[in-house]
Amino acid sequence: MTENKLDVLVLREQFVAPNGPYAALDVVEKTGSTNADLLSAAADGAADRTVLVAGEQTRGRGRRDRTWVSPSGSGIYLSVLVRPSSVPPERLGTLGMVAGLALMHAATETAGVEAVLKWPNDLLVGAERAKAAGVLSEVVPDAAGQAAVVGVGINVTALPEGAEPGPGGLVPGSLADAGAAVTDRTELTASFLRAFVEMEAAWRLNDGDVERSGVLTGYREACGSIGQRVRAELPDGALTGVAVDVDTEGRLLLKLDDGTPKAIAAGDIVHLRTV
Repeated sequence: MTENKLDVLVLREQFVAPNGPYAALDVVEKTGSTNADLLSAAADGAADRTVLVAGEQTRGRGRRDRTWVSPSGSGIYLSVLVRPSSVPPERLGTLGMVAGLALMHAATETAGVEAVLKWPNDLLVGAERAKAAGVLSEVVPDAAGQAAVVGVGINVTALPEGAEPGPGGLVPGSLADAGAAVTDRTELTASFLRAFVEMEAAWRLNDGDVERSGVLTGYREACGSIGQRVRAELPDGALTGVAVDVDTEGRLLLKLDDGTPKAIAAGDIVHLRTV
């Protein structure tokens, strides 16, 4: 089988200025974490819309510092540094919604698989709703002006047998396992980057307002958590109810079992059943 390599020259030709919308794009064979690398680069003055892609991550991170297994040649591991000076700090967290929609585009429009977003940061694919990708967005600390790094990890090739379930019992999956028509990592990376910059530009133009930018409408349509009975696992305990919507701050709105409305800004959500 031909090795599924990332073609950095093709990506740079398409996406790096002056031909494209990104300032820089580097592909490294191996690193600890693309997010950690770009957070460091941001402190050293890296430019707005700098991209780092890795063939392999040895210390990939998810939410709550969970590890994301990123073996060589099997997936797409990339991060983007953005410096949206017009976006208020309290709206930077919604950048993860933008990345989630870009993941949906790559999965459905390019790979051709059935997919939904599980709030707040998972891409679920196929009839089994297996987790094939995740998003981690982080604000750059002590940055001169607004800066954030958003990273994605996508399982592209078939997973080995016996892969362990993730948090909340999520079945691990990949685009290939869901029957993807396209598994070329260069093509899928290009699809994500193209969709991300288009949606991020609209988000930035509207000062990070997800409603005015259209991001919220797209996210609601893609969110498989809405309409589900869920358990929200929070630092101070668990709550159960029905997920009814996502609001303009990116929070998941629940109707708890006793009828009380509850907005969840952060936490682990377990899908229990469709309502």
